[in-house]
Parts: sequence; structure tokens; C-alpha cells
Amino acid sequence: MYFLTGWPRRLLCPLRSAEEPFHIQPSSQRFYFALLSETQLSIWFSRPSVLIASYIESAKAVAQFGFYQKAEWKPDDSMIAVATAKGYILLFSVLGSTDDKYLYEAIYPKGSPRVKVTPGYKEEQCAPALSLEIRKPVDLEAPITSLQSLQEELLVCTVDGYLHVLHWDGLGGNGRKAICLTTIPFSLDLQSARGGPSLDLAGIHIRCVEYCETLDGFAVVLSDGRLGFITPLSSTITADLQGVWAADVSDGTCVAVNNKYRLMAFGCASGSVLVYMIDTATGSMQLSHKLELTPKHYPDIYNKTGPVKLICWSPDYGVAMVTWECGGLSLWSVFGAQLICTLGEDFAYRSDGTKKDPLKITCMSWGAEGYHLWVLPTKQSRRRTKEEQQEAEMAAPPPSSPQAGILQFHFIKSALTVNPCTSNQEQVLLHGEDRLYLTCGDPAQAHSSSDTQQQHKRLNLHNDSPLHHHHHHHLNSPLSQGLSTLLGHKHWHVVQIHSTYLESNWPIRFAAIDTAGQCMAIAGRRGFAHYSLYTRKWKLFGNITQEQNMTVTGGLAWWNDFVVVACYNFIDQQEQLRLYQRSSNLDNAFASVTKLHSDTLLLNVFRDMVILFRTDCSICLYSIERRTDSPNPSVSVELLQEVSMSRYIPHPALVVSVTLTSVRTETGITLKAPQQACMAESIMLNLAGQLIMLQRDRSGPQVREKETSTNNKKLLPFCPPVVLAQCVENVWTTCRSDRKKRHLLEALWLSCGEAGMKVWMPLFPRDHRKPHSFLSRRIMLPFHINIYPLAVLFEDALVLGATNETVLYDGLQGPSEPLEALFPFCTVERTSQIYLHHILRQLLVRNLGEQALMLAQSCASLPYFPHVMELMVHVVLEEEATSREPIPDPLLPTVAKFITEFPLFLQTIVHCARKTEYALWNYLFAAVGNPKDLFEECLMAQDLDTAASYLIILQNMEVPAVSRQHATLLFNTALEQGKWDLCRHMIRFLKAIGSGETETPPPTPTTQEPSSTGGFEFFRNRSISLSQSADSVSTGKFGLQKTFSMPAGPSSKGRDGECAENMYIDIMLWRHARHLLEQVRLRDLGCFSAQLGFELIGWLCRERNRVARVDDYVSALKRLHKDFLWPFPVVPVANLSSPLKNGRCRPVLSARLLKSQSADSEMDTASPPVAPANQAWMDGLSQSSKDMDAAPTIASNQHSPQTHDAFLSLLTNKVEEYSMGSATDLTESSSVVDGDWTMVDENSSTLSLSQAELEHISMELANKGPHKSQVQLRYLLHVFMEAGCLEWCVIIGLILRDASVIKQTIGFLANPEVPVETVQSVRSGLLAVDAWTSTDCLGYKAFLGLIQPHLQQLMASAAAAQVQPEAFQPSAGQSAKLGAGEGPGGVASARPEDGGGRCAAAAPLGLLTLPSMEPKPVAEDRAPDQAEERGEEEGAYDCTLS
Repeated sequence: MYFLTGWPRRLLCPLRSAEEPFHIQPSSQRFYFALLSETQLSIWFSRPSVLIASYIESAKAVAQFGFYQKAEWKPDDSMIAVATAKGYILLFSVLGSTDDKYLYEAIYPKGSPRVKVTPGYKEEQCAPALSLEIRKPVDLEAPITSLQSLQEELLVCTVDGYLHVLHWDGLGGNGRKAICLTTIPFSLDLQSARGGPSLDLAGIHIRCVEYCETLDGFAVVLSDGRLGFITPLSSTITADLQGVWAADVSDGTCVAVNNKYRLMAFGCASGSVLVYMIDTATGSMQLSHKLELTPKHYPDIYNKTGPVKLICWSPDYGVAMVTWECGGLSLWSVFGAQLICTLGEDFAYRSDGTKKDPLKITCMSWGAEGYHLWVLPTKQSRRRTKEEQQEAEMAAPPPSSPQAGILQFHFIKSALTVNPCTSNQEQVLLHGEDRLYLTCGDPAQAHSSSDTQQQHKRLNLHNDSPLHHHHHHHLNSPLSQGLSTLLGHKHWHVVQIHSTYLESNWPIRFAAIDTAGQCMAIAGRRGFAHYSLYTRKWKLFGNITQEQNMTVTGGLAWWNDFVVVACYNFIDQQEQLRLYQRSSNLDNAFASVTKLHSDTLLLNVFRDMVILFRTDCSICLYSIERRTDSPNPSVSVELLQEVSMSRYIPHPALVVSVTLTSVRTETGITLKAPQQACMAESIMLNLAGQLIMLQRDRSGPQVREKETSTNNKKLLPFCPPVVLAQCVENVWTTCRSDRKKRHLLEALWLSCGEAGMKVWMPLFPRDHRKPHSFLSRRIMLPFHINIYPLAVLFEDALVLGATNETVLYDGLQGPSEPLEALFPFCTVERTSQIYLHHILRQLLVRNLGEQALMLAQSCASLPYFPHVMELMVHVVLEEEATSREPIPDPLLPTVAKFITEFPLFLQTIVHCARKTEYALWNYLFAAVGNPKDLFEECLMAQDLDTAASYLIILQNMEVPAVSRQHATLLFNTALEQGKWDLCRHMIRFLKAIGSGETETPPPTPTTQEPSSTGGFEFFRNRSISLSQSADSVSTGKFGLQKTFSMPAGPSSKGRDGECAENMYIDIMLWRHARHLLEQVRLRDLGCFSAQLGFELIGWLCRERNRVARVDDYVSALKRLHKDFLWPFPVVPVANLSSPLKNGRCRPVLSARLLKSQSADSEMDTASPPVAPANQAWMDGLSQSSKDMDAAPTIASNQHSPQTHDAFLSLLTNKVEEYSMGSATDLTESSSVVDGDWTMVDENSSTLSLSQAELEHISMELANKGPHKSQVQLRYLLHVFMEAGCLEWCVIIGLILRDASVIKQTIGFLANPEVPVETVQSVRSGLLAVDAWTSTDCLGYKAFLGLIQPHLQQLMASAAAAQVQPEAFQPSAGQSAKLGAGEGPGGVASARPEDGGGRCAAAAPLGLLTLPSMEPKPVAEDRAPDQAEERGEEEGAYDCTLS
């Protein structure tokens, strides 16, 4: 409603005076303020806040009259009455200067258009020169306690118990009348007044009085602390008075009345404020609500505030400011919602925790329109600062020390306070004195992220030119702003009000925003202006006379792109309804004007209708229609209906808001008729906090719409009004309709002050069933929220609001701490709150579970729906489990049953349990079910992360054996599904159970890895250091020379105290590895080993002759092809040199693969012609293994580190992109491919490939799988080779079609240590593969032909008991030829020092492992045993090759 902003401003009085001002009184319009000190009356102007006149009493007069005490203005600002200590009333005339003279004038530069102004314009922007002239004093012969201005009279209360009524004008004998308090009968209500008990008022006087216009009476506080209300029984204000008093209160201190809501706020000595209303039936005073600090929020001070000193209602009566004797300010909404209190938080404490003294206040008053609060601090707080100032002055004496002055607090307020027509929109609009704050954000941010990205692209294209920026806004519909815009940040969109408009029309009285949140309109004292967020420009009247000749009376609203204004025209002296088009110039020539017969108080828009509430208590409905015939966009306005409400409304000023809605209570509310949501079915009227509904009367004969023509369609009359709710501050409803969210869109939302919010919600029969006769059509549900609601997002089930935040600045402390440093800097932040769980709970309490289910299902797609469910369980659980008394009908079982209807059930319960304390768990699980059962449900539903959370609950609630049993179940399932993060947590968890560390349960994994990660993220916990450098190659014999550095992972055996728990975990890991190997899931085995640090090689060594055998070579080969997305080789139909000529071969190839490999080639040619051994499998490396592996590579290959890094980053970026899914067909006409090839050709100066060679290369590419799979297969080959599982090596050699691998493996088979079964298995397996390729996969034939010599050698050696070295000689030569010739087209040259050409350089496309179809002759000068060693070494390095 109202929010403090910034620091208070201090106004210093320019006149030197020792006296302190102690009383401030505003004029009726609050443009002038009268300040009293003991002998001085000053008049201040509001804007600018300056002193304009001062009257200082002579010493002789002071001796006669006494010091000044109180002041009161005449309603027309022409006189001021001042009460003095000795019982005199001094009257001052306030005179304006006759010669058009001003104290302060604005000076404009020459040529400024503002100089030629209309007459009477000048004084509105400059402080006028006023003078004060004393009139004849009136002696009342007793000290005066209170002054109150009536229309033409002044009411004065004196200590002798009299009420004096003085005429402002004729202050002679005839102008006075005195009423003795004892002659006024007081009773508890007006009915018992004639014969009931009456107060004995002897010796009692009125301490404080205030007149309430709408109640037509006086609220009084008597000197004995009783509270009363005096009302005249006849037409004249002061004749035949009768009083009622409030029972059981005797500590009243002050009173303030609220004319708009007919409330009387009485301050009490206890520190609370009692707000009373008058019961219209009996005339008695009834307590409406209390304003008091709660011990919950203010535990230190709630009972130490002292008596209430002052209460001030704001000018629009929306809020009350309260201050106490002990100091402090607190702001409350009209029905008791607390907005600000300066007795707590940063207002009361410094940042070091020391307490500040609260600001004590003598007097305060609201400024014009409530933008300022003028405060006079008491002398103590001033004196303290004065002493401090004197100390400071010694250091730097100021030029003068003017009188310490007034504090001005600045406020911004919601547009709803005075212009409630914005209530059906979903933005929050606040307005301050000179700026607007709105929540709807910039249109650039208001759209989804994809739009924003497109916009950035667009802006970059056009060098960020603002023109294109704005074009883009128009492309997006303004309504498409997402939740993220409304909730994402706490900042406001702040729009500065145009200074030209402001300086002549301050203060701003009305503000409105359109439905899209892109256009705003404001109205000040005269005219209005509007602003567009699209153009970021204000539109003002071009003709200033037109602006000054109208004043907005009933408010502003937007209808499509028209501003609807209810205004008074000074020239015609007539009330008008005008519509101005947003896009055309602001000029009456473009306005559509409708004359009105009576002054308008309120205006609202519903669809294409305008509803007006007028001073004669009637409601008018107008239709608006866009005209198509005129060239300019214009509208026609037509009166539809008038409804007189004078029978029900005692005073027109009591109507707070008027709204047209589609809400209705009749039987027409079935699911079949949502089209009626479009029609204006009812009028909602907020009458002084009572919400009254007038519904259309459909009881008469109904005429079908089709039968009547649109012209003479008569609108239905309205039924008599019904009161829906009390204490209503704001109403929200929407005219949109949505079949899915009818509960929310057809509801009526009310904000009710301290009572929170209420929603009047429709109840629908389910599935077109007939409604139950006992089921009411609607239900009113109350719920509490923690913020002050300013807007409702209907579909999103959110309330938007604002809240005051404070910032402390410690730099202001010190010896001369200024008064402002007592206050933190105040800011206003956006807030929002979910309310759905409150409503669902209220429905469940009322046994409306079916309605709750329909509502929840309609909102299940909201992003915070799981949070709503959690909140509902949490709130009910906290209430019921911590209740002292047993609950007869607990709600938690109902809530639990309700949540089981949603798939979120399991995670909702476990999240809620983990956020509540352990003591409440038994109560929770007694209602929702045993956690063991819930855990098993999670496992069955494959929701492992939630199951892990349940495990923590089981660990706390059950014995360790139970949690171990369940943890084992979960561990095995997680292993099976490849949830590696969870597996790591489970290993830790199982160890913790074993070692008794049950106090620290492991955290639930928050992020879930994608199951079976794309590539193995190998070497995450392991780094394999290939310790043999190229130079030491020749020294090794047949032996596994590699060293492994293993972290102390879950299964490392390096510890001394090997506990059973580790063994238990290892057995599970071994079982899983065996399971994977049995099912030929090598890829999963690799992931498993890399992710969990499983010692794969050690385990395979043990299992070499058991599970690591291969039974069916053909099915294993097929399974690997499938798992690694590896294409079966294809057979060229023509000759081998031109595989693609006839176009029948369709290789599977990713176009991106070509690009990346061509990029690789550029890097290779730039560096020495060697591909580093480790480059390929570096993508998944952890940093440590990168460092370990990179060092030998760089050392052996003379790479510069920069090149190495560049290559790494390139690979890492590309790796994810190679997949079979993005395969393209390679044909000769493929321009992309041609383009890529030519790029390779240009950039690689060492290449000159013939067409045939290129075709051959593309053939080989087609037969190769994704790069990542190749890395993985090479790694597995390395592991199996290390572990001596030669059967698997053969299969991987086959799929990679790498002859050297086959040769090397067959060489190992000749070793006497290899069991005979293995040799036979390999032989029979290869025979089976040979048979299979002949029938099903001819692509392998060429490769099998290539390795024919090795196979023959294997067949021959099967018979011999021991393999002779001579048998190797042919294959050694063959291998060397392959080694040199496997670069594409034979362009590679062998580098013996790098390993016999295995890493041949000129392989621009990364085809380092492709076997050549045409072996080239190469000089072979090595001994056979050296060749054997080389072969072994080649196998070892295969894992590192890309």
C-alpha cells in the first residue's frame, strides 16, 4: 500500500529562534502547513517545502494570552485558529498578495515556451507570498484541550467540560454556543439510550475530539480514558446530542477518524490502537480490529512502547501512521495489516548490534496525496544532536545555525489506493511524488530466453542500433511476458515523470497501467499525461490551455490502446467521459467526449464496458465500440444502463471501488457454459470495507440472444445487493477465461488487512455430473500470506506484492551523527508468494477433496507445484505434530492421501521429512506409510535419487542391518542403471554404516548424471601413465611393463586395516563386473570402471580363464557393433580404388566429422609430423591425469604446449557431436563434403591426393564409427591386452579392423603360458566369424583376407606344442609393411624412432589406424625378435591413438 523510500529529508527554518516547533497542522488540501512554536506561527508551502510567512507574538500579548498550543485551519484555507495556554482562541486571516507577487519564482531561459502561460498558471508552480493578520481574540475562560474545524464552525473543547461552537465569521456574542458535557446522555447503544444506564460525567472533560463526516458525529476521548461517540439526533450538527461509549476501555489517549471506511481509531495507554465501527442497526460502538505489535515479531519492545501518542490517517484513508510516547513510527493498512515499524530490525539496531534510541515525535502530519509525512521530533532527540553538533562546530563552524526543523519522510504508494480500477490487471504499479515503479519489466526481458537470444543476434547484426531494438519489441506480443519476468528479479522498472507536467500539476493523484503492462497514464492537479515503454517517451498535451481546463475526477483506466478519463471540464463547467487514443497526439481534437449528468467518483473498465460511480450514488454502464468509419481511430460510447444505489449507500464518499465482474452464483455455472464468463454478470461494490454484490436478475422470462437484434437488446436489471465479505481493502478479478483453470480464473480475490486474503471460489460438479443439491455454488476461503498483496496472477496461482527493505550505512556514525543516520536507507523490493497450498488445505478441511483435486490437477504443470505440495504437508505436519492437545480430526492423513494422487508423492514426502526435525518423523510416517515401503516403491518406480533420500531416513529410524540391506538393493540398482554419482555416494554410505559413522548421513545426490554417459569419462579417478618413452622401446621383453597410479578409491587395497565392509563392497562390484562381461556389455564395463575407480585390469587377470572368456565370437562382435555405434564394413562393388563411383554404397558419416578431422589435419601439418599418442582419449581426463599423461607426450614428440592445448580444446568441443544420428549420405554431388575436402587440400601443403585416393579415404571413413567409440575401443583393447584376455583382444582387433592387433595377439597365443583352451577358443571363434562373414557380412572378407597369413599361422600352431620363432617371420614383415603403409594412399613415411610408422604423420584426416588395402613395399631391416617387440609396443599404444 504505502512504502518508505530513501532517507528522511530535513527542512531547516531560515529564521533564527530558540523555540522549537511542536505542532503542525495541514490545510484542507495539504498545500500549506501551519507550524506552532511557543510564540510563533509559521506557514510552510508543500512544494517547494519552504517557509512563506511567519507571525511572532509580542511579549505583552504572550503575557496576556499564554503560549500557543494548537492550531486549526478553516476549510477554505482563509483563516487559522490558534489555541493558547490561557484559554484564548486567536484568529488569523491568511491574506494573499494583491499585486501577483511570489516569494519564489521559476526563471526560464529566453525563448522557453513555458513563459507564455495562461493566467492563474503561475501561482501553481511557485510559492505564493502570503501574510498573516490577527483578528479579535475569543476568551473561553478555561484551558483548551482540543480544536476541530467543522464547515462554517469551529468546535473547541475546554477543561471545564464544555463544548464551544464558534462561527468562523461572526465571532460576536451571537456566534457562540456552549454545550455542557454533563447534559449529553451516554449509553452503550442508541436503543437503550432513553432508559438505560448513563455515564456520570461530573468533573470530566473531553481530552480529544475529531469529527467524522460520514458517520455524522464526533469521536471523543474523555479525560478518564473512556472512549465515546457523540452524534446529533437532529439535522443540525450541534443540536440534541446523544452519546454512546465503548465498554471495558478506560485508557484512551487519542483518536483519529477514517471518513472513507467509517472507522474510529483510538490510541490507548497500553500501546495498542483500538479501531471501532458503529453498528448501523443499534448505533453501538463495535470493535473492528486492533493495531498492536506482536511478541512474535517484536519480542523486545511489544509491551514497552508506552501509550499511543498520535494516530494519523493518510489523505486517501488507506493507511494509518501510529507513534508512541517512547518513540518510533508504525504504518498499518486500514484493516490492520502492518506495513512498516521502526522499532525493529535496522531501524532499531546499528550494524554492530547496539540499540539506537527510537525517534520520539511531538507531532506529525501527512503531506499532499500522502507522498510525505511531516514529522516534528521532540526536543530530547534534538538536544542530543545539538550537543553533538556543537562539538562538531568547534572543528568546522557553519556559517549560521538556523532553527532545527522538520523531518520529511518520503513514501511511494500503490496505484490501487486512489485508482482501484487497476485491480483487474496483473502488474504492480506504485507511484511516488515524481516517479512510477512497475513490475512488468522491460519488453526485451519480458519474453522467453529463446526470444532474447534471437534479439541479441539481431542486435549484433545491426550494431546495437536502437531502431532495430524497438522493431523487435513490436514483433513480440506484449502479453507474452513470462513468469520469469515477474518473479525473476527484485528490481523495478522506474519511470521518471515528465518534469514539465509535474511542475505545473503536482501532486500526481491517479496512475493507471494497461493490461499488457506497456503503457501508463498519470493525472495530477490538471490534465493528464501518458507514457509508453515501447517508445520510452511521455505524451503531454500540446495545447497547455486544454490541459489546464480539465481535471481528472473519477480516475483513469486503459481500454485497448485508449485512455479512459472521467474528468471535469472548466470551460463548459461539466463532467465528461473522454477517450484519447494512445498513438495519436494528446489533443481534444482526437478525443471522444461523452457528457455526464453528475460528478464521477470512480471509474472501471470490464471488457468493452465502462462502469462509473457518481456522486448521486448511481452506477452507469457504458459500452465502448471502436469506430471503423472515421479516418482517425476513434470510439463510440453508448449508455447501456443506470442503476441507482442511493437506498443502500449512506454517503457517496464511502464507496472505495466499483468493479464489473463475470462472477455469479446461479445455476448457470455448469462446466458446459464457460462462454458466460465473458459477460458482465455482476457489480462488486466495496462500500467502506463491505463487499456488496449486485447480480443480474435472471429470474424473469429469458430471451434468447439470437432472437433479439443487437440494437434493441435490453440489459437485465440487477437483484438487490448481497454482502459478501467484511473488512475488504482490495478486490481482484479477471475477465479472461480458461477451461482448464476455471477455479482460479472465475474466483474473486479479496485482500482483508490483518485477516490475510480471502478467495470466493466456484465449485464445479465433476465430469458434467449433476451438481449435488447440498453443494453450494461458491465458497469463501480465508488464507494468510506474509506479504501485502498488490496484484494477483490468476493462472499462475501467485500473489505479487512489495516490501520495504533497509540498508545500514555505518559511515554516518561518529560524534556528529546526524538525525538521518538514525534511519537506515529504505528501498522497496518486489515480492511474490504462492497461495495454492492454503486453498487446497482449506478445501480438504471442508471435505471438498474432489474440488481440491480438480484445482491441483489444473495447476500441476506450474514449475513450483512440487513446492506447493511440500508446503502443504509441512504446514499441516508442524501444526499437528507440535500441538499440545490431541487433535480430534487430524488433517495429515487426508493430505497424505491427497498427495498420493500425484506422481510427486514419494519425493514430496521425503523432501518434507528432510526439511523437518527428526522428532516429527514418526508422526509423519504414521500418516503416509512406512519408509521401508516407500523406499521399495521408489525402487520399483526407478526413482533412485528419491530412494537415496529415503535411505537417510531409514538410517535414522531403523537398525543398521535394515539400512544396509536397503542400501545394497539401491547400490545394485544404481550400478545396473549406471547412476555413477549415486554409486559413489552409496559406497561412502555403506562404509559409514560399517564403520559406525551413522551420525553423518551422506548428502542425497542433487544432480543426476545421464545414465550410461556418452563416452566413458575414463581416468576420472585413475591415470594410466605409459611410462615407456619411445627411446626405451627396445629394452623391454615379453612382460607387462606399464605402471598404474591408482587413487585410494573405494576398492583400493592399500590400507592395512582391511575391514569386512570394503570386502562386502568389492564383492558387489565384482559381481556387477562379471554380470556386465557375461552380457558382453563392454561399453558399460568401461564406464563402470572409470567412474567408480574399479581395478579392471587386476580383476580381469583373476577372471582371465573364467568369466573373461568368449563363448560366441559372432554375437559378441555384433553386440560391440551395436553398443559402440560402429558400422559394419561395406563392400565396394566396382574396384577398390573407386569405391563411390556407382553411388550404390551409402556410408554412414557425420558431416561434422569431416569438418573436425579437416581441422585436425591443419593442426597436424603445422606441428612436426607426428600425432601425439595421448591426444585422442584426453577428452574425459581429470586434470591430474592430463598433467601426468601430457608430460611424456610432449617430451617424446617435441610438441609445443600451446599446440597441445589447442588440440585438446578442439577435440573436447567436437567429441559430443559425432553420432550416427546426424549421418549424411556422401555422394559426389554433396557440396558440403566437396567444400570440406577442398579446404583440406588448400590448407595442407604436404597433400596432393588423387581422386581415387580421396574416394578410398571416404570409403574408409564410412566404415569407421564415431571418434569417441574409437577412443573407447582402443582403451578397452589396452586393458584386455594388459590383463591377458586375448580372446577379447581378437574381437576388438576385428571390429577396429587393425591387422597389427590381430598379429600381436596371435603372437601372444604362441607363448607357453597361454592355456591351450584359449588358443582353441580363438581358433574356433575366428572360424565362426569367417563362416558368418561369408553369409551375412561380406564387408569383413577383405580384412580377413588381409590377416590370412596370421590365421594360417594360428591354425598351424594349434597342432604344434610350442610355437617356433620362424613361424613369425612372414607376419613380421607383413606387419612392418602395414605399419608404414597404413597412412592413406601410402603417403606416410615411417619414423623408426617413433615406433615404425605407427604414428605416421601425413594422416590429415586422423585416419591413423586404417589398414591399407594396397600394401606398399618398405625397407625392412629389423630382426624378427625386434619386430615382435615392436608389435607388442604397437598394441600398447593403440589405446592412445585417435
